[in-house]
Amino acid sequence: MVALAVILAEGGLTTNWSHVRDAVPTALVLATAGIAVSVVVLAAGVAVLLGMEWRMALLLGAFLASTDAAAVFSVLRRLPLPPRLAGILEAESGFNDAPTVILVIMLSAGSTLPLSLPHILLDTAVELVIGAAVGLAVGPAGVYALRRVALPASGLYPIAVLALAFVTYSGATLLHGSGFLAVYLTTLILGNARLPHRAATRGFAEGAAWLAQIGLFVMLGMLANPSELPGVLVPALVAGLLLVLLARPASVLVSAAIARLLRLGSLSWREQVFLSWAGLRGAVPIVLAAIPWAAGLPGAKGLFNDVFIIVIVFTILQGPTLPYLARLLGLAAEGEARDLDVEAAPLGELNADLLQVRIPSGSLMHGVEIFELRLPANTMVTLVVRNGQSFVPTQTTRLLAGDQLLVVTTAAQRETVERRLRAVSRRGKLAGWYGERGS
Repeated sequence: MVALAVILAEGGLTTNWSHVRDAVPTALVLATAGIAVSVVVLAAGVAVLLGMEWRMALLLGAFLASTDAAAVFSVLRRLPLPPRLAGILEAESGFNDAPTVILVIMLSAGSTLPLSLPHILLDTAVELVIGAAVGLAVGPAGVYALRRVALPASGLYPIAVLALAFVTYSGATLLHGSGFLAVYLTTLILGNARLPHRAATRGFAEGAAWLAQIGLFVMLGMLANPSELPGVLVPALVAGLLLVLLARPASVLVSAAIARLLRLGSLSWREQVFLSWAGLRGAVPIVLAAIPWAAGLPGAKGLFNDVFIIVIVFTILQGPTLPYLARLLGLAAEGEARDLDVEAAPLGELNADLLQVRIPSGSLMHGVEIFELRLPANTMVTLVVRNGQSFVPTQTTRLLAGDQLLVVTTAAQRETVERRLRAVSRRGKLAGWYGERGS
């Protein structure tokens, strides 16, 4: 559980709020209604096809309903996806751990189901509200403190941020709230605030998350018994196919319908297909499967073996195919600006961001001179890398496909800069004349 908290903390610290802000309402629907649909559909499928007892079926559905934050962050951040789609996937993976953990703990308690469905839903809602309240309280307080407390060494700031994450987790748990939701919200606030030594803090968090993942998989590997796995291979693969081909698509379809009904934003059929296939599972389902096993629930060890096989097989199957699927569906956005983390005092003093932009083939930015980009004030293209050679451009430098640009802009202007670059890439230097705003 501590390892999962560290992984979620890293996810919150490295999530760009400006990219996920518009996606949060849809992601919340996926992390709540979508979770419920996925659990019920998968439980019904394995109960009918495999003859699994309903409680075990619901537990299996709960284990596998949550997308894994570490898997999503590590794979999808390497994909050039449109900001809103990437934001939905990132925010969903950060939010959906909390309800699944609560559901698994409730289903694992005692020898019979202790609570009615309304009681389970009420307890889940209360724990999520408490967790969110703790996260939204500790996050801003941490920002206020870290901006005003002069620590004796720069290396103490990353430790202080991680300590705040653990304080949040502990506080929410003691108040019978969701510690995971509290950690994610706190670190999301901290990661998007202009804190001292922000780049070093994010680098430290990424290293800590890698250590947590390594330790977690070592522990999980020691819990798995290879001699028991062949006997559950076929049932596990059947359950995995039900998850990937039925439960996850159903949860996305229902969530998209709810989001459209509530006017939270619509998802195209291409985006829904990609969301269905991109529901990656990693260490989290295996850890969740260890909870009823540790509680001594009969049959829990078999579920652990099922989940272990499903995660290994389908992560290997889904992860490498995501870039190809994105291109096949026309969702790849290779010209999107990306953050570059540079620990530089002048950038911090200017409250500035350093962006990296690559001009893909087919972009109408090819042939445009830098002054024709019409970037906002206080924004400058500081370097161009072309054919392995770098040079400092002038206002009349003509950009070519394949160029990589380093752009310095203020945090306040960043979103405007990204929209303008996107618009020029689509419609050329007369993008504004054609009404293209890059949204």
